[in-house]
Amino acid sequence: MSTGKINVSVENIFPLIKKFLYSDHEIFLRELISNATDATLKLKHLTNIGEASVEYGNPVIEVKADKDKQTLHIIDQGIGMTKEEVEKYINEVAFSGAEEFLEKYKDSAKDSGIIGHFGLGFYSAFMVANKVEIITKSYKDEPAAHWTCEGTTDFTLEDSNKTERGSEIILHINDDEKEFLEENKIAELLTKYNKFMPVPIKFGTKEKELPKAEDAPEDEEAKKVTVDNIINNPEPAWTKQPTELEDEDYNSFYRELYPMQFEEPLFHIHLNVDYPFNLTGILYFPKLSNDMAMQKDKIQLYQNQVFVTDNVEGIVPEFLTMLKGVIDSPDIPLNVSRSYLQADGAVKKISSYITRKVADKLKSLFNNSREDFEKKWNDIKVVIEYGMLTEDKFFERAQKFTLYPTVDGDYFTYEELEEKIKDNQTDKDGKMVILYASNKDEQHSYISAAKDKGYQVILLDTPIVPHLIQKLESSKENISFVRVDSDHVDNLIKKDEDKTSKLSEEEQTQLKTDFEKVVPKEKYTVQLEAMDSNAAPLIITQPEFMRRMKEMQQSGGGGMFGMGNMPEMYNLVVNTNNELISSLVGKEEAEQERIIKQSLDLARLSQNLLKGEELTNFVKRSFEMIK
Repeated sequence: MSTGKINVSVENIFPLIKKFLYSDHEIFLRELISNATDATLKLKHLTNIGEASVEYGNPVIEVKADKDKQTLHIIDQGIGMTKEEVEKYINEVAFSGAEEFLEKYKDSAKDSGIIGHFGLGFYSAFMVANKVEIITKSYKDEPAAHWTCEGTTDFTLEDSNKTERGSEIILHINDDEKEFLEENKIAELLTKYNKFMPVPIKFGTKEKELPKAEDAPEDEEAKKVTVDNIINNPEPAWTKQPTELEDEDYNSFYRELYPMQFEEPLFHIHLNVDYPFNLTGILYFPKLSNDMAMQKDKIQLYQNQVFVTDNVEGIVPEFLTMLKGVIDSPDIPLNVSRSYLQADGAVKKISSYITRKVADKLKSLFNNSREDFEKKWNDIKVVIEYGMLTEDKFFERAQKFTLYPTVDGDYFTYEELEEKIKDNQTDKDGKMVILYASNKDEQHSYISAAKDKGYQVILLDTPIVPHLIQKLESSKENISFVRVDSDHVDNLIKKDEDKTSKLSEEEQTQLKTDFEKVVPKEKYTVQLEAMDSNAAPLIITQPEFMRRMKEMQQSGGGGMFGMGNMPEMYNLVVNTNNELISSLVGKEEAEQERIIKQSLDLARLSQNLLKGEELTNFVKRSFEMIK
């Protein structure tokens, strides 16, 4: 037996590991399973290239807990270690055996799937254990070794009588970490971090029902056998080529990723690139609501099939974090504990690639089946619109497949919409005006008025529309987006109609004065307009700029413009050609005031602006008028 000191360059390395290296104690199991996987895949590679004259077989990694002895065991059938290799790889902290192996076999081992990079993962065991043992036998014809350490720089290393190839890590769990001996906790961690590891992982056993013989009686009970409980899927869908998979395979994998998700995804995007970086994965478009905050953190990030995190910001463009699925890349630079993404040029390239791939897929879906794409538009539009707002490259590509639905359910691309409205929807300056509604029910009267004039009204109802139309207007020449209940619409509606008022200028001046006595001036600006006689007597609109800024403020953009709280300001448009309005001229002041108040409240009611005490008073007044 030999004794010695672990070669470290920092005093008290174990307290540092326990407290600072890893942010979460539970990942010790991920690291030890990763090491066991590496050991297994190294052996596979050496047997493939003829350097190991052993039978690879069908190795598994086994996890066992012994509550009585308070130990947790991780057992592999991999490459194993000699005494000298234990000295080299275990006693020299941060010497990564995986790195050395990949360097030695850099040409042939490029696609071997070996995980380790840092060489510190093994020592995460001391976060939960006060003593760790390694019993290991190399695939080489050399004696087995037994290493023991109790969380100090002292260790023992002696021969072992182990006869089977591979390594067994034994953790003597601390009293305050006993949860990691519970079957449910271990199963939870294995499922979370190791669900798709490339080597089968055994944890306990389970009963399996054997199929009945064809001639067996109906009442005969099925026979059951006890089999190993393999908790992972070593060959998940993203590790295969798209040509190997059918739609049902993708949907089945989606259910495996999200067992509590009952709706099928709308479509998927298979990522597969090996230059200038390695990346595979599958992204799914689920049905999405307009609540973007509820959708995030559904994409899982893996490194060589080892789960790292579901916070993929920085790797996946922000607008795509609302999707679901998996991304796996050995080239994503993480810090030593795999907890945080490090700033790196490769990350931007990966993000750009994913953006381009998603845009290409959407364009392909649009081109190949526009009718189906239109049916899915309402479920995917929030992602596309958010992408257009936040990613300039995606904005450019999205012009080919972004749809602008009308309030009647027709769908146009921007080019098609431009062609549709260019002749009859221009303002006095010749600028093309795109009329849109954000809520069909609340803006119904305004939509009807616009449609009566022959105008197209599109429906833009996601929360980011106020921000997006700013970008659209700045990127297109000679267009403006105007909400259908905006003050600008009045200018548009009357551009081809030189209507004159039935009232004289003197009557109009007096009428405006009468209205301004009754209408709250801090909220309303009174405007007299000569409109159709059958148009409403009063119309409430909001100045387009004011309304847009307020919407942006409400959706989170107000702060960046330094606007503070925008005031509630409206235009009260009085139709001087309406019979009710013209009848007000010459009426007694009290009667005039009563009719103006009632008419104003009706207009406010149509805009959902009448609430609280004012609504109560309106209802009482209405009943009095009926009596």
